[in-house]
Parts: sequence; structure tokens; C-alpha cells
Amino acid sequence: QVQLVESGGGLVQAGGSLRLSCAASGCTFSNYVMGWFRQAPGKEREFVAAISGSGDAIYYAESVKGRFAISRDYAKNTVYVQMNSLRPEDTAVYYCAATTKGLKAIGDLYDYWGQGTQVTVSS
Repeated sequence: QVQLVESGGGLVQAGGSLRLSCAASGCTFSNYVMGWFRQAPGKEREFVAAISGSGDAIYYAESVKGRFAISRDYAKNTVYVQMNSLRPEDTAVYYCAATTKGLKAIGDLYDYWGQGTQVTVSS
């Protein structure tokens, strides 16, 4: 069974940075596209970024392009998202997810999800 555990959330001022981590276990890590999603209070879940199993293809939401960077470490079975120039509207619970269905922005196509980590950006 694939397990995903996020960490690295917290409170940061606008303009600051955070790096989220998601450790995967119970799977062949390179077989999975890894994605990050977020959900703010009262809003629908939103795609943030995804990285292919080989790491050579990356897909970002327009709202984070140029500010966030997704990467993965095969030795640690971990996917990261480096978040820079954070804005109050980035405040949300951030989830990592895994799928074998290709580089997708649709959450319903992801098979496994972590428990989420809270990111709060103060103005």
C-alpha cells in the first residue's frame, strides 16, 4: 500500500518561502507521477504542480508558475515543492498525491493521497 506523508508546512509572511516534502513508501517511486494540490477553506481542491516518474516532465498551475518549483529525490523517495514569493492567497492545506495515469492536473485521477500540511501566509 502506497503511503504519502507530507511535512514542512507552517506560518510565513508574504514574500517568504517554504519547502514542502512528501515521503513515499510502499511503492516503486519512479513508477509514479507525483503531484501537489491545495485546498483553501471554502474552496475546491486546486492543482499546484506535478512531476513525471522520470522527473523530466513538469507541469505547473498558472497561479504558481515562476514562484514554485517541484522536484523529486529518488534516493529518499521524496517529492518536494519549493514555494517562493508566497502570497496570502497561497494559504491552504497542501496535499501530495501519486498516480500512474500520467502527468495530470485532475485530482480524481490520482490514486493515493497524503494527509495534508497547512501553509498559512500572513499579509
